[in-house]
Amino acid sequence: MVKNVLGGVLQTCCVDPLTGFYRDGKCNTGPDDFGKHTVCVIVTDEFLQHQRSIGNDLITPRPEFNFPGLKAGNGWCVCAGPFKRSFDAGIRPTVRLEATHENVLEDIPLEDLLKCARVN
Repeated sequence: MVKNVLGGVLQTCCVDPLTGFYRDGKCNTGPDDFGKHTVCVIVTDEFLQHQRSIGNDLITPRPEFNFPGLKAGNGWCVCAGPFKRSFDAGIRPTVRLEATHENVLEDIPLEDLLKCARVN
């Protein structure tokens, strides 16, 4: 069973657009996922602009990678490192903890993720 950061079953992050390193809608990871696409976020314009400024362009469509380009409000599995850079810069999109892979805890403390958690 693949777990989320809360210890439960990893939930789907987003299927429209279809996200995840494996394009299965989940923030699954494995040995070939060097970027650790493990943080499920709801992107904002501010987050997208910051990500682009640090070299992680999530706006421009890349059809060769089945990537449509993101708009504010989209769910997406973001790499742990770039997410942490935005977080440290004070740019904190909503994180869906139930859809964020437990592996991210190797790079980002749960306390930080909780500061961005979606309130149901």
